[in-house]
Amino acid sequence: MSRPTLGFLLGALGVLVFGGSLPMTRLAVADLNPWFVTAGRPGLAALVAALVLLSLRRRFPDRRSCYRLFVAGLCLVWGWPGLANIAMRSLPAMHGGVVAGLLPLATSVAAALILHERPPLSFWLYAIAGAVLVTGFALREGGGHFEPADTLLLSAVVICAIGYVVAGDLSTRMPGWEVISWMLVLMAPISLPATFLLWPSPSNGISLSSWAGFAYITLASQYLGFFAWNAGLALGGVVRVSQVQLLQTFVTLIFAWLINGEPLNPIAFAVAAGVLLLIVGARQAKTQDRATQ
Repeated sequence: MSRPTLGFLLGALGVLVFGGSLPMTRLAVADLNPWFVTAGRPGLAALVAALVLLSLRRRFPDRRSCYRLFVAGLCLVWGWPGLANIAMRSLPAMHGGVVAGLLPLATSVAAALILHERPPLSFWLYAIAGAVLVTGFALREGGGHFEPADTLLLSAVVICAIGYVVAGDLSTRMPGWEVISWMLVLMAPISLPATFLLWPSPSNGISLSSWAGFAYITLASQYLGFFAWNAGLALGGVVRVSQVQLLQTFVTLIFAWLINGEPLNPIAFAVAAGVLLLIVGARQAKTQDRATQ
């Protein structure tokens, strides 16, 4: 299997995990304080990451890598989850699919600006068409309008895109699982104290479903999903692999239907087929070699 193909498949696996993030976040914040969820998911995930790094005796990154890990951590450990947690307090998970529709294009733009990648015009046409299709569908499902909390989600898109690009670039120098592990460990001095300070009282009567949602976004969304996603970005290229995230909207729709009981429109599958064709087209668009730029 070629490196680009393997990267594409790993990216798809990451998207499958991330697709459950918004529905599970909605479950978590139903009873749990959004600020506790924001701090708790990276705090507890950092404990797991530290155990993994210690057991495998990984060497501490150099100063330059630590700086990039810190930037990526601010974006992916605090920025994206924090804004999404607050927004999902008032928005249905399906409406949050707008974010997944815009994120691939935002990631490609961030990669072009930060990493100086220059995909051909055909790639941008496929990417824009995919983003428009997904966003139009998500808006249709959301009643054709944006809620006030969408401002938080749109800000989260920009922050998450920057984090993906920085983490993807780091994954070309170290394994993807190690990138997310060090990100969480570097954020631990902030996340762990905040987790214990905000830990809910047993008398609050937190439901089992909220704890289940919290466990998912802590172990899967915040940690394990990045194992596949970062490796996929490194193997297949940030610009091209990021386009598979267009399907995250439809994964989120299915999760929202199964977990949150939100209605699922059958037209979603027809739109998903169209998006898949656009992803294949974008994937086949050749990215120019940096050496020729």
